[in-house]
Amino acid sequence: MNMENQTMVTEFILLGLSNDPHLQIFLFVVFLVIYAITLLGNMMIMLVISSDLQLHTPMYFFLFHLSFMDICYSSVTVPKMLQNFLTERKTISANGCFAQNFLFLLSGGTGVFILSAMAYDRYAAICNPLHYVGTMNKQVCCHLLCGSCISGFLYALANTVSVLSLHFCGPNEINHFSCEPPALLVLSCSETLTPRLVLLTSVIIFGSSSFLLTLVSYIYIISTILRIRSAKGRRKAFSTCSSHLMVVILYYGTGCFRYMKPAYEASDLDRIISIQYSILTPMLNPVIYSLKNKDVKTALWKLFGKFKFPKES
Repeated sequence: MNMENQTMVTEFILLGLSNDPHLQIFLFVVFLVIYAITLLGNMMIMLVISSDLQLHTPMYFFLFHLSFMDICYSSVTVPKMLQNFLTERKTISANGCFAQNFLFLLSGGTGVFILSAMAYDRYAAICNPLHYVGTMNKQVCCHLLCGSCISGFLYALANTVSVLSLHFCGPNEINHFSCEPPALLVLSCSETLTPRLVLLTSVIIFGSSSFLLTLVSYIYIISTILRIRSAKGRRKAFSTCSSHLMVVILYYGTGCFRYMKPAYEASDLDRIISIQYSILTPMLNPVIYSLKNKDVKTALWKLFGKFKFPKES
């Protein structure tokens, strides 16, 4: 398509969550607190896991990298959102928008596959405990992590390249707080059928493969737990994976609703759903996966004990 006679967009305007100045100050405070909790919680988990040798196990290996991806995932969008709450002109350059789109999909996609790796780890621990050490050896864990990163990269690359093939000649107002693909597609002045198909196909391929791995793992896990005769044993086994299962269901449910629905124009519900999976989930993961864990609590107390100030004589 010849676009020479049309002015190409060099920046986008992120309309965000509200135009009310008073409400924006309130939202700034709320999301600043959420972002601070996200950073501190996930960095604390990474510090504890790296410093305590007892936590150098496959489960915490994946949790360490999930915490890192949660920091990246949140940092891609929240700082720019916070800046826009305090400025009158809420702009982002076109290149910055496309970069945010790529990094958002990369960190989110990688995180999803790490969740699947964690589900497989729980399957190995609960369904085949006698061979767990051999099944989840260091090499297998590294392969699963590398596979998660490569899958996330391919997912992000496919959708970013398809967005870069589009022409944007106005309007340039994104009815969202970030440059997610659905929000960008509605602004293109060229045909968007191919990028829409790429987005839908990639979500189906990458999303379904990750979800099926998680689903099959949990089918075997639940089947094994139900065969445990002791009620205490069943509760103990299920407690190791119930929180993970809950987050997986919430994450996939909201993400699929956002990316697979026919209409791409963002509504208030879409923005709320995006907040849930892109901002709230990274904040809650340290609590859900770690802070309720006895081993992590013990490691935290040991870590804090190293920083006690000496008493004055």
